[in-house]
Amino acid sequence: MSTEQNTPTATTDQAATAIRKARGALTRYRVLAIVTGVMLLVLCVEMVFKYLVPVQAVIDYMGWVPFAHGWIYVVYLVTVLDLWAKMRWSFGRLTTMVLAGVVPVMSFVLEKRVHADADAKLVALADRYGV
Repeated sequence: MSTEQNTPTATTDQAATAIRKARGALTRYRVLAIVTGVMLLVLCVEMVFKYLVPVQAVIDYMGWVPFAHGWIYVVYLVTVLDLWAKMRWSFGRLTTMVLAGVVPVMSFVLEKRVHADADAKLVALADRYGV
């Protein structure tokens, strides 16, 4: 067999692997975007009870929220970087995705948009390579 006959199969296999990895990164991103968004909303509620309506019982109970959100945000950043690298998006997209974890409700909105864009790109790649 010549190398010309092996190239399309290798390219198709590589494309299938890349698409599978990108879909896994997208799933992880979706889960962490939702979890981060929920934790950010809980953090906002905690801040209201801490600074605007000081209710000591609530403050004592919700003291773990800032720490939990901080660590969840770090994991979210890892998933953002993973998806961004696999999808080869622009630096502006990376910045927007990073900011979505600190602006209330933005992670929910951006997650829908990112998922739609990524899914469209992956479907186009699958069609292109016949995967």
